[in-house]
Amino acid sequence: MIKKTIYIGNPAYLRLHQNQLQIQEPKTKAVKGIVPIEDIAILMLDNYQITISNQLIVKLQTNNAVIVSCDSHHLPFAMMLPMFSHTEYSERLKVQLEVSKALKKQLWKQIIIQKIKNQQALLQLNDKQYLHMDNYWQNVTSGDTTNMEGIAAQNYWKYLFTDFHRERFGSEPNNLLNFGYAVLRSIVARALVSSGLLPVLGIFHKNKYNPYCLADDIMETYRPFVDKMVFNYISMHDDISKLNKEVKAYLLNIATQDVLIDNKVRPLLIAVTTTTASLYKCYKAESRNIKLPILD
Repeated sequence: MIKKTIYIGNPAYLRLHQNQLQIQEPKTKAVKGIVPIEDIAILMLDNYQITISNQLIVKLQTNNAVIVSCDSHHLPFAMMLPMFSHTEYSERLKVQLEVSKALKKQLWKQIIIQKIKNQQALLQLNDKQYLHMDNYWQNVTSGDTTNMEGIAAQNYWKYLFTDFHRERFGSEPNNLLNFGYAVLRSIVARALVSSGLLPVLGIFHKNKYNPYCLADDIMETYRPFVDKMVFNYISMHDDISKLNKEVKAYLLNIATQDVLIDNKVRPLLIAVTTTTASLYKCYKAESRNIKLPILD
């Protein structure tokens, strides 16, 4: 069964009751909803008047659920993850710490090639110019020293959306992309922890202020799946200036999007765990290739 992403956008009191998340209205104490703990992958809190019990927090983390808090702009701001959720955590951490620079460069090359291929596939799927993207993924070097990722991105955004510049605080649809990427980042971080890997130790990303460098590495090939959802949403709606509940509910479905990986079609939530599990096998020298998603 596919685990769920639960979004709470109104004042609420969240508690554990009979091994279930119970959602109560703060004033009347009326029960507004009940969700089994084992069904939850992500719990997103998007209201300053939400109270959550510590007992519930511990139970969610025991089941490897991610708790995401949103800021005043209603964008995901912080994640709460268990410190570890794998029985071989200590051993796997040692392996991760000993990964060579040469292996990291080869893994990054694989990631960037597939990211550009997925971008190209999305352009082709929507009848946009895409043939020029061949030149970019075919010329990615070890460690992407020539920055084919950045060059490809400039052309990708140029053709995917009209008069658009990808900026974190730019005009729409940057707002939709930011929200979708934040949800995706939570999914990837959860999968890394479940695979016994430390999200802070990146392959390419190394920012000393970033506690999720590895999550940012692994999510690169999955970003076009968010882009696809945003593109489709824009095609059906005129006003995308605000992140209302409708668009959030739509983007939270990223976890259930079909993804082709390892010659199988799986929900993105499961596909990401396939990627993180294969990453450890690469670290362990049991495989040379990381399993990455294919957008088709």
